[in-house]
Amino acid sequence: MSNSISSNRSTLREFLASIATIQGDLSNITAPPFVLGECSTVELPQYWVDHPLLFVAPAHGSTPEERALLVLKWFLGSLKNQQYAGRDESEGVKKPLNAFLGELFLGSFQDEEVGETRLVSEQVSHHPPVTACYLWNEKHGVRAEGFTCQEITFSGSVSIKQKGYAIIHLDKHDEDYLIPVPNVKVKGVITGTPYPELTGTYTICSSTGVVSEIKFEGKGWLGGGTKNSIEARVYNADRPTENLYTAEGSWNKRFTIRDVRSGKDVETYEVEATRKPIQVPDRSEQDPWESRRAWGGVIDGLLRSDMKAVSDEKSVVEEAQRQMRKDEQARGTEFERVFFRKQQSDPLFEKLSAIDKGSFEVDPDGGIWKVDYEAIKNARKPYHGDLIPDGRGRQDLHETQQDESPPDDQEKLEKVQVEEMLRAKYSSINRR
Repeated sequence: MSNSISSNRSTLREFLASIATIQGDLSNITAPPFVLGECSTVELPQYWVDHPLLFVAPAHGSTPEERALLVLKWFLGSLKNQQYAGRDESEGVKKPLNAFLGELFLGSFQDEEVGETRLVSEQVSHHPPVTACYLWNEKHGVRAEGFTCQEITFSGSVSIKQKGYAIIHLDKHDEDYLIPVPNVKVKGVITGTPYPELTGTYTICSSTGVVSEIKFEGKGWLGGGTKNSIEARVYNADRPTENLYTAEGSWNKRFTIRDVRSGKDVETYEVEATRKPIQVPDRSEQDPWESRRAWGGVIDGLLRSDMKAVSDEKSVVEEAQRQMRKDEQARGTEFERVFFRKQQSDPLFEKLSAIDKGSFEVDPDGGIWKVDYEAIKNARKPYHGDLIPDGRGRQDLHETQQDESPPDDQEKLEKVQVEEMLRAKYSSINRR
């Protein structure tokens, strides 16, 4: 049974007709199962660093101008996999699962030359949806943290407005770079062949005063423009008309960097050249709040194209989360985040964004989120004690397992077989 968008056009049209009548944000809308991808939005920050060499390269630039260029190159080189969530471009895009409050994604990239690059991502808000992340490489002294709040609307195409930012810090040079999160327009939805376009003009602002300006352009309704095109330039803030470098091409194929002062091309970068997969623990070893374990039943259903199982398993998690919020409200408590803390302000953001405030927007309801370094060092599983995403506690699970002891004719099994059976049962319950 196919679960492709194109083979479910009639159901897709019904869904689009229903959301077309809704005014406002659609970020938490329940989409048909065949529209869903096999990952949650909390996984998306991994694509900032699935080119580890690009991520650490700015630490080794010899001048502020060169380091700014390398940050720009990393930014452009990370965009494709962010938009396609690691899928092959020919497969189009699908809607990631809506991450639930407290959902976690932890992993690392291993590279002989680069060493270990680590990622911690957490869904810190559900209404509005906000994902916060921290990415770092100790060997090269490069670290980044950021958050994004998405607002989704539909009017023929899906418009994703992103509110938030990231800041990259280079330890060796004590430099900071303020990174924008571009808005996205998903086109081709009605025809069943959706693809992303980035829109707008943004700047990367550095503490050294070197600025990178990026203009995104897509194909227009009447055929004008070029799909997925980019034009970028690097300049000093005090001399905005004097370009140091330019970059032209597309963020999904290749782009060419040119040194304006020498008039020579520096390089043409092929976007897929250095991509690496993230390494995460096996699902059975993950905490119940880690994404792939929490959504395990949904992911399995999607992989075998069992849309009923997808819908059923998804409802289990979503209903439990709704009940958690009701219980918290009744108790007068708030869900505790593990790795990030909400801030009233961010002085570094205010300082860097002064160069171009138009490139950055923060949702006042979503807030500003900063990493808790002590939590990064000291937090241990289980991250939320007895509480698991389906709302039950670990003691409840233990009592359930005791009540459901094996029948007499199975008591003669070898001890190891019994243990394996119970472990499988426990893992199945936790995935729901």
